[in-house]
Amino acid sequence: MNRWAILAVLIFARTAMGFQFQSVAAVSPLLVAELAIDFAMLGALIGVWMLPGVAVAIPGGLLGRRFGDKRVVLAGLALMALGSFMVAAAETYAVAMAGRVVSGAGAVMLNVLQVKMVADWFHGRELATAMSFLVVSWPIGIGLALAGLGPLAAASSWSFAIQLTAWVCVGALAAVAAAYRAPPGGSASVAAASRLAGRDLAAALVSGSMWTFYNAGYIIVLSFAPVLLAAQGASVASATIVSSFATWGLILTVPLGGYLADRTGRGLDIVIGGSLVMALVMPLLLVVPSAAVMFALFGLVAGPAGGIIASLPARTLSAGARHLGLGLFFTLYYLGMALLPAVAGWFRDATGIDAAPLAFGAGLLVGAALLARWFRRIERWPSA
Repeated sequence: MNRWAILAVLIFARTAMGFQFQSVAAVSPLLVAELAIDFAMLGALIGVWMLPGVAVAIPGGLLGRRFGDKRVVLAGLALMALGSFMVAAAETYAVAMAGRVVSGAGAVMLNVLQVKMVADWFHGRELATAMSFLVVSWPIGIGLALAGLGPLAAASSWSFAIQLTAWVCVGALAAVAAAYRAPPGGSASVAAASRLAGRDLAAALVSGSMWTFYNAGYIIVLSFAPVLLAAQGASVASATIVSSFATWGLILTVPLGGYLADRTGRGLDIVIGGSLVMALVMPLLLVVPSAAVMFALFGLVAGPAGGIIASLPARTLSAGARHLGLGLFFTLYYLGMALLPAVAGWFRDATGIDAAPLAFGAGLLVGAALLARWFRRIERWPSA
């Protein structure tokens, strides 16, 4: 099997990850009513999927080194499927939370090791192109969940829709088991640093925080827009479909951002501009008559920054610091993604204002733009 076919299998697995993550938000109007939960509890149920990454991101990489990348990825997909089955069968909020933790733990293994697997196959040959396709598969999964699971839940039940995500994970597990193999000759090994200091530490902290704020701002829109649109009178199906336009717009422009950054060398300017425009568009999502157009516009302006931010650690960290640096990068990401959606939900409950979560998300995007300016200074620091 050639490397592009290998990439396709990994893209399928990562698409399943996005599909599962967004499943709760996609069926949220029905789930909130049946489990009798408030907006803060909904935000926590969405975000807790990310919480295991705080503890598992660095050990996940070590497990891959000890047992092999493929075995650990298969174990991660198995946990993802199990967690979705638990959520689908849940009759209480506590059981649903437990299922999200289990599936989230499996997704961490997948997330951390897939980057390495793609790097092994594409090292020195179209690596940026391959990574951009891998990155964009996550929002594809989110978009499929928003477009499909809401109508499916309305026609059947939210439990049936969640169960479908478990079977998608089972399919991804079977595909990886059957098709993935290590590249000929394996990957080159690099002596790992025992600690991070100076430029490497600053680059990991700032890029990880930037990635967290950018993703959290985007996910807050997708997580709360369906239930907020439904509160304004939209049907469950139409609310989720309109919200999904933000993802389809993003999918179109993620590769464009990477291409422009490579051609112009002005990647951080694209991140700053994109984050600020996203922050400006967010307050308009619920007040402009043509919501579908605004959500599509939001996705189009959100896309270019994504691949650029994701590439910052690889281009800045010294070779020996990449293992620890990327571990710290993902740890910050998972911590923020576990907590920030719940904070957004708390703002809605505390203020009673439908748009409060979106205002909070806009603030995070302004923070991402400020961090991008700071990162430009870090890149000028001398390497250790």
